[in-house]
Amino acid sequence: MPRTALILVAAGKGERAGGDIPKQYRLLSGKPLLHHTLFNLQKAYNFDVFCVVIRPDDKNIRSVLADLCLDAKIITGGQTRTESVRNGLRALENSKVDHVYIHDAARPFVSRKLLSGLAKALLSSPAAAPVLPISDALKTLSGEAVDREGLRRVQTPQAFHYSEILQAFNALPTDESRADDIAVAQEKGLAITLTQGDERNFKLTYPADFAKAEQMMQTDSYIATGSGFDVHQFEEGNPLWLCGVSIDCGFTLKGHSDADAGLHALTDALLGALAYGDIGDHFPPSDPKWKGAASDKFLLFALEKMAERGGVLQHVDVTLICEKPKIKPHREKMRERIAELCQLPLTRVSVKATTTEKLGFAGRGEGLAAQAVATVKLPL
Repeated sequence: MPRTALILVAAGKGERAGGDIPKQYRLLSGKPLLHHTLFNLQKAYNFDVFCVVIRPDDKNIRSVLADLCLDAKIITGGQTRTESVRNGLRALENSKVDHVYIHDAARPFVSRKLLSGLAKALLSSPAAAPVLPISDALKTLSGEAVDREGLRRVQTPQAFHYSEILQAFNALPTDESRADDIAVAQEKGLAITLTQGDERNFKLTYPADFAKAEQMMQTDSYIATGSGFDVHQFEEGNPLWLCGVSIDCGFTLKGHSDADAGLHALTDALLGALAYGDIGDHFPPSDPKWKGAASDKFLLFALEKMAERGGVLQHVDVTLICEKPKIKPHREKMRERIAELCQLPLTRVSVKATTTEKLGFAGRGEGLAAQAVATVKLPL
């Protein structure tokens, strides 16, 4: 199998898209555009090396890569796209790469089928690019008709035998740029195989493109709702941990970890939305390493699994059922702590409390219960 690399060109300003930040970091369904592009590339093809070419002042790329758990080379781009691609290609010289795919960061809907077509083409050709026919009539500014039969719209990724495209870029004068990568390849005499493009693989260029992409994201995802429930008995001790907040009340909750019923219920709600078992499957009370453990570790684990699936947490709701301690004095701190852990706005975090009107174990003050609901957007 050839060793493959992906160069993602993310060094532009994207000024035509509007806004006050580069378009690759504009939010799309709650995540930066760049996140979606990298996530779909990971899902569509098993690249051996990822290389992301960025602006010199880019301070956001590491958080995007961390969110995706992606190990990638980070390379500084140049003044033009051609210079940025050349920098990316040169950064791969010691990576023993056979094939390289060069893709625009602003094309988030790249698919497995599109990449498979390119991979097949590279078995017999030094270069390949996906193209689409032109369906509209074409005319010059003076009104003359242009024959569209011989014209095609060209997309990315564009794929190459690495050594040959590197030579082509190195041969190009450093002060010259080209519209795309196959233009550089053609100047060097490389034969180009044209493969089937994908209408969904469009480039986000203008503000209206983001609205279109947002609509596509809605149809490419579904909303999953998970619920969690937990109970812990009171015992002597101090403090009591609840929803990540320490409460000094003269008693505590009995459990193998810190017994934070609120975070336990929320963790189970997230795991439920992912259909990923329950908290006991991953953190069994029989394992001594979890004795006294802070329950935020369990919640962060569930959030990490959600990120690996490409999920976006939308809202959480925790209900505490108890006669004691009084929840209201601590409720805002609980919301703030959960919002911090989940990286959610406070307006998407609900914590509320109720009693059982003196009925049952909670009504007798023997312990408390917590239930939680988590809403997660997941890709299909």
